[in-house]
Amino acid sequence: MMYHGYGMDAGWSLILFAVLLPALLLGVGLVVAQFQRAPHAVEPDAERVLADRLARGEIDAEDYEQRLRTLRATRR
Repeated sequence: MMYHGYGMDAGWSLILFAVLLPALLLGVGLVVAQFQRAPHAVEPDAERVLADRLARGEIDAEDYEQRLRTLRATRR
């Protein structure tokens, strides 16, 4: 059989489909799994922290209102 001087012609396609393609798919799968597993931490804003403290009873309603006014005044 004549192969026109290129060997068996299946060498590169074998490397591509048997080695590189599964490695690429594995890499993509690992990246996707990492994004699904890692929680996207969102910093709570100051008003939410203040509301949580009020809900837990750490501060009273008067203190909450005063701190909330202070927060909103300093944002401007």
